[in-house]
Amino acid sequence: VLITGGNGGIGLGMATACGRAGAQIVIWGRKEDKNAAALESLKGAGITAHAFVCDVAEPDTIQPTFDASVEAAGGRIDSVFANAGTSGAGVPFLEVTLEEWRRVMSVNLEGAMLTLQAGARHMVEHGGGSLVAVSSTSAIHGAAGNEAYGSSKTALLGLVRALAVGLARHQIRVNAILPGWTKTDLAAAGYAWDKFRETTISRTPVRRWAEPDEMGGPAVFLADPTFTFHTGDSIVVDGGYTVF
Repeated sequence: VLITGGNGGIGLGMATACGRAGAQIVIWGRKEDKNAAALESLKGAGITAHAFVCDVAEPDTIQPTFDASVEAAGGRIDSVFANAGTSGAGVPFLEVTLEEWRRVMSVNLEGAMLTLQAGARHMVEHGGGSLVAVSSTSAIHGAAGNEAYGSSKTALLGLVRALAVGLARHQIRVNAILPGWTKTDLAAAGYAWDKFRETTISRTPVRRWAEPDEMGGPAVFLADPTFTFHTGDSIVVDGGYTVF
């Protein structure tokens, strides 16, 4: 199982859960020291794991890193989670620059697309597998002040549906997971803002934010090779936020 942005937060939670379920893990992250800490955590849990430095916003690095990951994993990757992401600047839409818009898209949409493409090419040659895009509930509710982020996560759902149809004949399943409010570094500012945290919690039926490792169970489900008929789906894990 390969997970981009797997050195922390939701990515590491998914990596740990998949590893405990028996998978060999490959994580990608931009920071070597953070990769090393994540690798130590995974190996400390008895998980066979590898880590590679890769910034998915740099297109030319993705395929070479994927090839190196395949070699490290013994010649095969069965599941790819395009999880690496970045948040927007949090400025009013009237002030958003094209540069900022493209910065977010380069990671959240283009980087995810190229990661999934590398995975798909490999899986076509190896009899199938599972591709997963990590979207967000921002693809469902309005992300005012974070339009680039919300748009990128919405676009991922369209990509997932298209790939699910186009790659089905290759025995490749393509799905999305949409985490709700989760205590990660990316969302730390929101969680630290008392008014925002209290407002989001009051709108969440389970009355709290998720811990990153709570995305692990859904990740194991999506990677499970026995679920051969499950594709084109979007699994929302948000404590009921989007239905309340």
